[in-house]
Amino acid sequence: MCVHSFEKSDRLIDEKVFKDPVHDYIHVRHQLILDLIDTKEVQRLRRIKQLGTTQFTFHGAEHSRFSHSLGVYEITRRIVDMFDRNYPNDWDPSMRLVTLCAALLHDVGHGPFSHTFEKIFETDHETITTDIILSENTEVNAVLKRVSLDFPNQVASVITKQHSNPQVVQLISSQIDADRMDYLQRDAFFTGATYGAFDLSRILRVIRPYKEGIAFEYQGLHAVEDYIVSRFQMYMQVYFHPASRGMEVTLDRLLYRAKQLYHEGSLFPLFPLLVPFFEEKATLQDYLKLDDGVLQTAITLWTESDDAYLSELAGMFLNRKPLKSVVFEKGKDDEIVESLRDIVGKLSYDKNLYTMTNSSSDLPYDYKLKSKTPIQLIHSDGTLVEISTVSSIVKSLSGILHGDHRLFVPKEFLEKDMANINMFQEEYDHFQHYIKNGTIIHPKD
Repeated sequence: MCVHSFEKSDRLIDEKVFKDPVHDYIHVRHQLILDLIDTKEVQRLRRIKQLGTTQFTFHGAEHSRFSHSLGVYEITRRIVDMFDRNYPNDWDPSMRLVTLCAALLHDVGHGPFSHTFEKIFETDHETITTDIILSENTEVNAVLKRVSLDFPNQVASVITKQHSNPQVVQLISSQIDADRMDYLQRDAFFTGATYGAFDLSRILRVIRPYKEGIAFEYQGLHAVEDYIVSRFQMYMQVYFHPASRGMEVTLDRLLYRAKQLYHEGSLFPLFPLLVPFFEEKATLQDYLKLDDGVLQTAITLWTESDDAYLSELAGMFLNRKPLKSVVFEKGKDDEIVESLRDIVGKLSYDKNLYTMTNSSSDLPYDYKLKSKTPIQLIHSDGTLVEISTVSSIVKSLSGILHGDHRLFVPKEFLEKDMANINMFQEEYDHFQHYIKNGTIIHPKD
């Protein structure tokens, strides 16, 4: 049976809906999609927060990667439904099912506090996503194979951006795709950051397929501009928030210390689910046992560790007492940064555990990116124009990295009240000499 024939026979007599705070209702019209949602690999995403340590800054940001995955599926469903209706000559309806499956599964490989965990244990959520789709030991793979034996490969090829149809790839991964559309709206909703909102309904009206991919009708220019500006604001105000990054750095140093102690043979309590990762021998099944709750349980146990550093860092993370930061200019301030780290190290701290530099940067849009296709506007006669050539707003944001570099240190080094701080006045004054209003001051300034 071909995919298109399977898609027709797989239609539910009565569609299923999920009530969603962002999209109102999420409509499921295929038994295949419903069965994928019910797999243990997708259900695991309920136990992983979408925004990781950002929940410690914006208390409403408790939403999961499961709800985000459903949201990406729903936006993609609305788009392909509209393509089926309005663009039968430009859109291949046999691509519907592979597009919907890729949308639902695009984040299935994420782990707990994904980016921090990935750095310490050298995992990659995109690689794990394709492994979940292709492994014969997963429920996801078994469900996908009901379409055809090759169907898991087709879905995985969308994730790896190797699928032969550029329209399918760009709907899931481009500079304006269903993934970004959902997480911007969803993250704005749950953080309360209204500047993350944009006119999604308008964008979904003006999006259309063409031979080389996805474009937007020219009259939708301002809606696309609004999306790009919203993305810029969310990165600057939410995703790069210094408090969230402070919690991320604290978690990073905590996991680093736990791994260090394991290799020294002195990690206690030992947490068995993490042993394969400490030994760098983790299998896919080991990975799928992890979620936020598992990692937080390990951290809770480590608050009672005999190792003073591990127990303190674990307590700092659980009780939201992150390392604090100052901004520095990379290149210009590198020597000062190292000098300040040395001061921290002299005053009863391990500088490798209690100091760390962290850089966050983002390109709101770049028409030169090789990994992402540029945003194209399409005129009524079919001619295309790249958006930054007709929008001064987009042009001003295009190709420019936005973000900053921060040095994270124990909070007492940035406090003015010395009454309760047990450190030498001279070293503290030397540290403060370079700090003013949260920024490292270069001697020549």
